Amino acid sequence: MTAAFVAGADASSEVPLKRRLKRAERTRRLKALALILPLLLFLLFTFLGPIAGMLWRSVDDWEVRQVMPHTVAALADWDGKDVPGEPAFAALAGDIRTARDAGTVAIASKRLNYALNGFRTIMSGTARNLKALPEPGTAKDTLIGINPAWGERATWAAIKGASGPLTSFYLLGALDLTRNVDGAIVAAPEEQAIYRDVFGRTFTISLGVTVLCLILGFPVAYMLATLPTGQSNVLMIFVLLPFWTSLLVRTCAWIVVLQSEGIVNDSLRWIGLIDEPLRLIYNRFGVYVAMTHVLLPFMILPLYSSMRSISPAYMRAAASLGASPVTAFLRIYLPQTVPGIGAGSLLVFILAIGYYITPALVGGAADQMISYFIAFYTTETVNWGLASALGAVLLLATLLLAVVYGKLVHGQQVTGGMKN
Repeated sequence: MTAAFVAGADASSEVPLKRRLKRAERTRRLKALALILPLLLFLLFTFLGPIAGMLWRSVDDWEVRQVMPHTVAALADWDGKDVPGEPAFAALAGDIRTARDAGTVAIASKRLNYALNGFRTIMSGTARNLKALPEPGTAKDTLIGINPAWGERATWAAIKGASGPLTSFYLLGALDLTRNVDGAIVAAPEEQAIYRDVFGRTFTISLGVTVLCLILGFPVAYMLATLPTGQSNVLMIFVLLPFWTSLLVRTCAWIVVLQSEGIVNDSLRWIGLIDEPLRLIYNRFGVYVAMTHVLLPFMILPLYSSMRSISPAYMRAAASLGASPVTAFLRIYLPQTVPGIGAGSLLVFILAIGYYITPALVGGAADQMISYFIAFYTTETVNWGLASALGAVLLLATLLLAVVYGKLVHGQQVTGGMKN
């Protein structure tokens, strides 16, 4: 009877114990969340928020809808096969008069000028010459009399395409595509199709810089990983030393070194290798040199971290089994550095495709990367839509690279686990 009583007491005390454990676990999670909450808020407002805003601007199309609401409504059912009827012209005349009085003609004309060159002139001229609202039934003749462009289907197709509230105009423009009068997606005119070449140049330069950083950084990381800790720590200071200097200062230093009267050309002429100075700056060569110098530490550090974790016993075991140093390195050591190579290459490549200052200072007109055009449309022409679209395409490329890298690393880990 005593044993049964003790068992019943233990059973009754088991439920409160589980509840206390759950409560303690919940409290621990809340404390952990409270510790990382400031970082999450910081990332939300300084990283995720601006990215979301950029993506929204790449598809937002509010200007024409806000300035010309009656025209947009009149064109809602327009099939685009011919010039719209009298009601659309009357709505346009009313909207232009209202916009002129409110001083908002420039807002709509700027957006429409992106879609059709010369639209700014059409809008401003019409607003200036439209003295009064046309009589009923005469709006079409009045507007065409002011500017014959109002009698062309392309003019109305531009308004229809910019009616919003969302648009694919900027994203298509970032890929050198556009919509014709019939609404079909076609290639942009040759004089406007530049962004595919710019993206290709950006990825080519970034890939070249990544390869150069890997070639130069691998031996350095290997030496640092194989040296005693004291010596490697001292040498690591020289690897980290560029971080103590401004990026702008480092880039300007390369201008001094590589210019026609710089250290490199003067040294080559002094030893008699050249008679005339080489063009080492304001071209692709200068971009490669300056960007490789800036990004090299970002390759060395992941490689060093990966190599430092590789036990020397593997190489000694391979040598004891008769493998030559080259065979042991290629078949034993190198495969274990693949995660470091992948991480360093991904980091350098992602940083390179977004570079702006270095190519702008040491590159020529044919060496500017996509970041230059994003900055140009943001600060010079204030075309936020196209700038955001170019940034969105660049972001998509970065995400695809991250996905590919994740799959490669996961495959490498699975293969390594099966071999083990």
